[in-house]
Amino acid sequence: MSTDFQSGREALGVRLRELRTEAGLQGKDLAQRLGWQRSKVSRLELGKQTTTAEDLDAWAQGAGAPGEAEDLKSRLRGLESQARSRRRQLSTGHRGVQERYVAEYRRTSTVRGYEATVVPGLFQTPDYARHLLLHNAELMQSPRDTEDAVRARMKRQEVLYEAGRAFSVLIWEGALHALVCPRETMAGQLDRLVGLIGMSSVALGIVPFGVQLKLTPKHGFWIFDEERVIVETINTEFTLESAEDVALYGRVWDRLNEGAVTGPQAHRLIGRARAALDLA
Repeated sequence: MSTDFQSGREALGVRLRELRTEAGLQGKDLAQRLGWQRSKVSRLELGKQTTTAEDLDAWAQGAGAPGEAEDLKSRLRGLESQARSRRRQLSTGHRGVQERYVAEYRRTSTVRGYEATVVPGLFQTPDYARHLLLHNAELMQSPRDTEDAVRARMKRQEVLYEAGRAFSVLIWEGALHALVCPRETMAGQLDRLVGLIGMSSVALGIVPFGVQLKLTPKHGFWIFDEERVIVETINTEFTLESAEDVALYGRVWDRLNEGAVTGPQAHRLIGRARAALDLA
């Protein structure tokens, strides 16, 4: 369990204890009102157990403060939106982060993803990944374990060839033109994308320039098993697990997918980006 998550759970427990004591109740009194074991009240107050929205509704009612229920549930949603500092994650280099993603994908059957500015790590060539990792290490001033990190990122891609997995991935057309590496490296990366079209486990869509959209292209995000969403910003990674957040990002993906092209049309857009590299 992350330190940030545990600290948040303990802070919520402090607020629960405040509500109980403000009501003049002992722990055993509240437990009796709610039909709980006394130990459950203690675990929640000490941050040793993660509460549920239903528990918080009951607690607020039992403490005679039903108006506090929404605030408590808001705190719970904040807990469920775990934020990991990128600087902290990268303090020992990129390899550990990449290996954590390997584990994340191995425990997942279905993935829906969207990237607006970069070819997704699942689809990257080693050379393309190497340039991105070097740029990020320089920006974040983190240790350069680039080759180990590249190998770990390539390890992640093994899931593309395993039975029983499905990856539905959208890429904004701009990512096909973003030169974050030499032109020759980008050409190889675009060729790699073409090779993914038609794979049984991969549904690749390109959201073209000029297509009519119901929302702006947004930032990248990944939905795992329709249970959790991972969003990366420059300095933070968020894991969102509330049903409301997962549903929201699902709707965003659906709207972007409405404008996406696949198959031969996607192939043409990738080919257009490759031709624009002018390698002749």
